[in-house]
Amino acid sequence: MDLKKYIVDVKDFPIEGIVFKDITPLLNDVEAFKYTVDEMVKQVKASQATVIVAPEARGFLFASAVAYAAGCRFVLVRKPGKLPREVMNKEYKLEYGQGHIQMHIGDLQPGDKVAIIDDVLATGGTMQAIVNLVQDCQASVEKIIFLADLSFLHDAKLFQEYNSVSLITY
Repeated sequence: MDLKKYIVDVKDFPIEGIVFKDITPLLNDVEAFKYTVDEMVKQVKASQATVIVAPEARGFLFASAVAYAAGCRFVLVRKPGKLPREVMNKEYKLEYGQGHIQMHIGDLQPGDKVAIIDDVLATGGTMQAIVNLVQDCQASVEKIIFLADLSFLHDAKLFQEYNSVSLITY
């Protein structure tokens, strides 16, 4: 299935100069969404991951469905102030600013095998921060799965050591 036809470019969002990849048409199409989740589930199962980790908000849209279908635990990574218990923190650079993410302490255990799922790989700052959180818990990153890779924004070998895969490449 050609998933690119379900993603719309929105110029100058969230700030001028950025071309935002709007995935809502994909979510609004039953077959495209099902195909996307099924393809991600195949990747998770092949990696033998037992835990799915994903950042808000768009990462959640895929990761919760994939975790359910793959029979994995699901761990949330959120922006500051969104998680109610004690958290671990990471700061990182975005393609258009700074970011900060958190994860509940204790949600990952040493030895957990993790697949990280997100919607779009741009410069990789968010994903690197998530990888660092996972590794700080002494868990291993078995796979990184993206819906789309904006390959023109980063080195081609970025996250190669984690068996990174994208369903779409721009």
